[in-house]
Amino acid sequence: MDLKTLVKDFEKIDQIIELIPMLKKMPVVEVAEILDQVDESYLLSILDYFTLTQQGLIVSEFNIVKQIDLFKTTSRKRFADIFEHMPSDSRADLFQHLTQQEQAELLPYLSKKTREDVIHLSAYPPETAGGIMSTDFATVHADMTCAEAIDKIRLDAPSKKTIYYCYVVDDEMKLIGFITLKDLIMATPHTLVQDAMHTEFVFGRVTDDREEIAAKIEKYDLVALPIINHKDQLVGIVTHEEAIDIIRAEHTEDMQKFMGIVEANKEFDYLGTSSWEHFKRRAVWVISLAALGIVSGMIIHSYENAIEKLLILALYMPMVADTGGNAGSQAATVVVRALALGQLTFKDWLKVIWKETKVSTLLAICLGVLAFAKVLFLSWETEIPSQYSLSVIAFVISLALSLQVISATIIGAALPLVVRRFGGDPAVAASPAITTVVDITGLLIYFGVATAFFHL
Repeated sequence: MDLKTLVKDFEKIDQIIELIPMLKKMPVVEVAEILDQVDESYLLSILDYFTLTQQGLIVSEFNIVKQIDLFKTTSRKRFADIFEHMPSDSRADLFQHLTQQEQAELLPYLSKKTREDVIHLSAYPPETAGGIMSTDFATVHADMTCAEAIDKIRLDAPSKKTIYYCYVVDDEMKLIGFITLKDLIMATPHTLVQDAMHTEFVFGRVTDDREEIAAKIEKYDLVALPIINHKDQLVGIVTHEEAIDIIRAEHTEDMQKFMGIVEANKEFDYLGTSSWEHFKRRAVWVISLAALGIVSGMIIHSYENAIEKLLILALYMPMVADTGGNAGSQAATVVVRALALGQLTFKDWLKVIWKETKVSTLLAICLGVLAFAKVLFLSWETEIPSQYSLSVIAFVISLALSLQVISATIIGAALPLVVRRFGGDPAVAASPAITTVVDITGLLIYFGVATAFFHL
């Protein structure tokens, strides 16, 4: 039995306490995964066996829901000890998720430095660089020797996760360059920092969107990105670990929007969220699009006579609708992804439409031939009016399907671009919205082509 299962199914807390020596040898992230299974009423007793530094790191690895639950079941004074030893960005994130009353209860137990730091970081919107940055960094001055710089770094005592870069600042804390830990170690002790530092560097501003910050870290393959304010003063850094979390969060958010799920105001935990909350997040788009689906019913109703005269048309309606929905969703996915990566703008709309028209035409030919063969194979025994031949009916259905594929692909590519043009989120325009729109246009094309050919 593995540790996770053992901890989850324990009967007495003593069973977990016996595992403490083993847990202390494990990476913090793995310890957090294991202790995440423990109820908050027992968790504090287990954390007491770790140092305060270890406790802060372990709790910072919990999801925000677990952190808040621990806060609520722990005395404010005791939790303040853990809070003090959490990384600064994790502290600020948790602090922002607390109510104003809970924040007021916690602040008196914090040291002046931590209190000022958390209030400062919490003042920035969570979607900006200022809202995700850490104040855990090392600074040196250009006129220092490398030996003096190393001594100052020891004094600053930054986390081992953020010590790869040491930032060179002036007396006003304005960022003028950086020097790596390797540079400092390899240089002779009397070499001046200004002779070894790098003056060309990438940076972000506190007001930049967090996605832009993550993109910079990914593009330039950085361990950390310095963040400056409007006075060009260094106020924090964003690490590559934070960038990974941002990218993962944005992908999750886009996926939820893509499937018509309303974004949550706080971090989403599937099992920890009530069924009512799940319902509220999903109901808006599903109900709205279901109401819009009435249009599809009206279209089918208006062609009732055509269906009665040629019943075989009803048999292949799902095939046409599904194929169009798949083609539209594919095009939307490709375009939304290209927009997210900055490969496309609204100015490229004509190129996008032309490219998707060529792609959809090739798809339409392949799918049209397949649909023609499918109708002949599946409906060779189907009774049809004597004035029509099965091959002509198969041709009409395959033609309608081909036109549907082309139109659905163009709609799927164009809709995200239009939404972006008006300042919206392209992911929202994707499935299931596109599927509903494509269903309506598909029915119009299908019955329009059929009635034109057969004069129904």
